[in-house]
Amino acid sequence: MEISALFAAHDAVAVLKPLIAFVDHLAHVGANLQAPDAAPMGPPPSAAPLDPINVTTTGGTQAAAPGLDMSPLALFMKADIIVKSVMGVLLLASFWSWAIIIGKWLRVGAVRRQADKFEQLFWSGRSLDDLYATLNARNEAHPMAHVFVAGMREWKRSFEMGPVASGLLPSVKDRINRTMNVTIGREITRLESSLGFLATVGVNATFIGLFGTVWGIMNSFRQIAASHDTSLAVVAPGIAEALFATAMGLVAAIPASVAYNHLSSSVGRIAGRLESFSDEFASILSRQLDEKAR
Repeated sequence: MEISALFAAHDAVAVLKPLIAFVDHLAHVGANLQAPDAAPMGPPPSAAPLDPINVTTTGGTQAAAPGLDMSPLALFMKADIIVKSVMGVLLLASFWSWAIIIGKWLRVGAVRRQADKFEQLFWSGRSLDDLYATLNARNEAHPMAHVFVAGMREWKRSFEMGPVASGLLPSVKDRINRTMNVTIGREITRLESSLGFLATVGVNATFIGLFGTVWGIMNSFRQIAASHDTSLAVVAPGIAEALFATAMGLVAAIPASVAYNHLSSSVGRIAGRLESFSDEFASILSRQLDEKAR
């Protein structure tokens, strides 16, 4: 049975071989007939290079942002009218403060030098009458000479009507002291004139500049909201203007504050020096009054 099955399979294979070969031949013939009509297979054409995308601005054209001018003059010219007013006030305050500082510094130095010369002359041994006549002729314009002349004038007036009774000596001494104290107060007031302006600038200039800064930042926010753009070209000018107002406030306030403290202490030392001189001079006059009353 098995042997007969093998022979039957062999005969079937022998019959199918020519049939398979014929079918394969027909397939090749059909493929050759379709080849001229078909498009030749090949690699896909290469894509054309894309143009680089141009970054455009809001207006649709490519343009580089121009350089921003951040000079002080440009910031002042581009600022709002309120910020300009603040900057103008601070600029005038700064110039006026420096004028006062230079003038007072020169005046205080001159007063010190004149006081040194006067004390050397006062303690040189010359008589008080000769020194008084000399100072009246020269019309000396420094505080210590004014105090001396005021005390001597009151002392001489006390003896215009003749010798002073011993019971009136305390009143004469009191008038001399009062006269010199009034003169000292007047001279110190002259030296302290305009120092109040320095104190005002030193305290308030920073707040004035801060007001300009707040106003400038408000304008910057309004520009950002109107343009819907937060780029540096929109934000930077307004912020720079605002900060420039604060910078001007500091430029005006710092020198004024430092100069006020220095000049106030210098005037205070001069006042103490005048008071010491008036006390010594009053003691000399009191001694002479006691001698004349004997």
